[in-house]
Amino acid sequence: MINQLAVFLENRKGRIGDCCKVLRDAGINLSSMSIADTTDFGILRLMTNDNDKAFEVLKRSGFMCAMVSLVAMRVPDRPGALADILIALDEAGVNIEYLYSFASDNGSAHIGFKTNDADKAASLLVKLGVEVL
Repeated sequence: MINQLAVFLENRKGRIGDCCKVLRDAGINLSSMSIADTTDFGILRLMTNDNDKAFEVLKRSGFMCAMVSLVAMRVPDRPGALADILIALDEAGVNIEYLYSFASDNGSAHIGFKTNDADKAASLLVKLGVEVL
């Protein structure tokens, strides 16, 4: 399991930059970022080199945020590797709410996902021979 920050932002010009400025000024480095938006607000999902510190400085700066646990895995860089894993998770009844990739290395991708049953997902990944980060 890895932690991710979910930051709730008004959907207005410059708001993502404001959030990143707070992190920069605190000396925090981003390792991943994803945003889902609606007409009125967005959810900025991010990982940093120090999520606990990022959470504190964002809260102090008036951002509404939450810490969320994700299952993270290393997926081989070959056609169908992610599809095979996702199909196995689905067949085992593991629901994935969302997923995204983040920093990768040496012929693989790192994928983090939010699920309703993290323990079951992690156990199944290990049985499939997938490296859980």
